Amino acid sequence: MKFKLFTIVGARPQFIKAAAISRAIKNHFSANLEEFIVHTGQHYDSEMSDVFFDELKIPKPSFHLHVGSGKHGEQTGQMLQSIENLLVVEKPDLVLVYGDTNSTLAGALAASKIQIPVAHIEAGLRSFNKSMPEEINRILTDHVSTFLFTPTKSGLSNLEKEGFGLMPTNHVDHNHPMVMHCGDIMFDNALYFKDLAMDTSYSWFQKLGLENGKFILATVHRNANTDQKDRLKEILSGLIQASENKSWKTILPLHPRTLKMIQLFAEEDPFFRDISNTAIQIIPPVSYLQMVLLESLCGLIITDSGGVQKEAFFYNKPCIVLRPETEWVELVESGAAILVDADKSKLLSAVKHFENSPFDVKESFYGDGNSAELICKTLIQFLSNKRA
Repeated sequence: MKFKLFTIVGARPQFIKAAAISRAIKNHFSANLEEFIVHTGQHYDSEMSDVFFDELKIPKPSFHLHVGSGKHGEQTGQMLQSIENLLVVEKPDLVLVYGDTNSTLAGALAASKIQIPVAHIEAGLRSFNKSMPEEINRILTDHVSTFLFTPTKSGLSNLEKEGFGLMPTNHVDHNHPMVMHCGDIMFDNALYFKDLAMDTSYSWFQKLGLENGKFILATVHRNANTDQKDRLKEILSGLIQASENKSWKTILPLHPRTLKMIQLFAEEDPFFRDISNTAIQIIPPVSYLQMVLLESLCGLIITDSGGVQKEAFFYNKPCIVLRPETEWVELVESGAAILVDADKSKLLSAVKHFENSPFDVKESFYGDGNSAELICKTLIQFLSNKRA
């Protein structure tokens, strides 16, 4: 008995997460699941999209919606219409969505309104900051999903507080969703890709002129940090000072949005014009395997990315978070990460803290590396029962 699974992706982190499920289907469940990948086009340039499908051996998208960028309502609306039209024609047995992007919300809304079961991977995460579009997306997606696969115990607790029951249930449907703490598929990927990253990308790393264990890896991409000049200046100034204090380089793979705003602000502020003459070494966006290598070889990670916060933990690196809150609360509570927002003094204080208190968190928050298999088994059992 074979079931038709539609995987909705549109942004770089989702391509990486999809690799874990696609790999599990190929290796263990191809007799039961036929996956069709729908690429919304939310990340539409090759550096932020196509390279990931090639590098991670993800099946090429069966459908590409070419939505592109736009205001949140405009982008989500176009996706919603296009996905609904596709689902009506193709009639999949289940729709799978990841995380908290506009693609996630559009896929979940389109499927749920025409009674196609939705499985949400990374359910239950909450930053409790509704000024973030991602928070709105993840809350709404959870509340229209049939399966809520949460990676952490804190996510499970959040869903319980919002009225969701726990598995097992005798009857799962739109009105009786299943909640499961399954672990994190990104941990599956971290284990799988670490050695491959070293084999394929180490010669690239050597050309950067960095010293193993003695450089800072930074990423800055969230609108709240990139689109406000004072915040971005405070962050970049903090990175420069941290590098100078430690006599380490800071490597900054530059997100297209961040580059655009630096160029815009440079028209009126010489600080941004001179950024390339500082301790910050700016490089173009990197592939996933290159990012894995940087994370595993650096000495410290400073980021506003949710995914990079976790990957820092996977590779036993201290992490400084350029946000006032995080959905990965267990990292902060355990001391693996420190929240500093866009505050230079807090950033420098956090750097000093990790110098004086080396990273030593041995707890396991994210499962055993077999989350994708557990998710697939659960979905197959549900679909088999439904068809019986």
